[in-house]
Amino acid sequence: MKTTEQKYTFHVHGMHCNACVLLTEQTLGSLSNVHEVKAHLKNHSVDIVGAFEGKSPEVIAKELTAPLLSHGYTVSVEQQVHAPQWQDFKTAVPVALVFIAVFIALQNMGIVNVVSGGEVTYGTAFVIGVIASLSTCMAVVGGLLLSMSATFAKEGSRVKPQLMFHAGRIVSFFIFGGVIGALGSAFTLNTIATVTLNVIIAVVMLMLGINLLDIFQGAKKWQITVPKFIARRAHGVATLNHTLTPLLVGVATFFLPCGFTQSMQLYALSTGSFISGGLTMLVFALGTLPVLSLISFGSFSIAKNARSGIFFKSAGLIVILFAVFNLINSLVILGIIPPVFNF
Repeated sequence: MKTTEQKYTFHVHGMHCNACVLLTEQTLGSLSNVHEVKAHLKNHSVDIVGAFEGKSPEVIAKELTAPLLSHGYTVSVEQQVHAPQWQDFKTAVPVALVFIAVFIALQNMGIVNVVSGGEVTYGTAFVIGVIASLSTCMAVVGGLLLSMSATFAKEGSRVKPQLMFHAGRIVSFFIFGGVIGALGSAFTLNTIATVTLNVIIAVVMLMLGINLLDIFQGAKKWQITVPKFIARRAHGVATLNHTLTPLLVGVATFFLPCGFTQSMQLYALSTGSFISGGLTMLVFALGTLPVLSLISFGSFSIAKNARSGIFFKSAGLIVILFAVFNLINSLVILGIIPPVFNF
């Protein structure tokens, strides 16, 4: 006897970005009794069509939470009430100020050239990569990595798949970044157009930083993302049962929904050069490597840490710092405002 399917709507606590939407849909969609899943970032909800044998919504929500809990999400019948954790700023602000002080000192000493003429330098790309790897934007990449690790670990292979994944990710980021940069050369952007594009990148980074602060919920709908059907196909690569799957999964991460990745892709386009675009994406990928390596051989997740709110707010303030510096320098080059910084 076939169990009748019904449609339910639940609320998902812990969703921050479009990566969370994709991860929620993919995780719940893999359950045997779930036929259809549609997650919504706007109101942090998920529509489920499935056969749950007459169970109450509360019981169903508990069952749906089980596979999502490791990613930092919970499902409930109650609507999410957002309560900004203002106390986190007591620690986050000093941390960000220390970073700013070190950043300015290194910049003046010429050791690290992170901000230069309104452009995103390799130093900027690396630091953004580090922040991205610890943010919720990397939830999908981390989820793919953990899923792949578990699959190959059962087959007695642990190290080789991880090395293939990271090699595929690093090499593909350089090659695809180079292709994007080469495509940018076809537009023949002049100085004003290039700086204007850098202004757009700064605004995108500013939105990412604001979202990391987790204060203004409405700002999340303005995040840029790749079309969902592309992200789904990229995520689906992980389900292939083949020796080269880890390598292909690493390549596919270039197309997953992460605002930080897409802001760097946008800058790679503005370089108009295969080498510059490729190196920008390569350095960004190297910035994500340390944390993703920890995920590969452990269960590292900043989202499950008790102090995750402090980290995200600190990271958000730092990203906003980069965005403001690059935005101001871009406006100076355009002649809209006089010089503000002397470094």
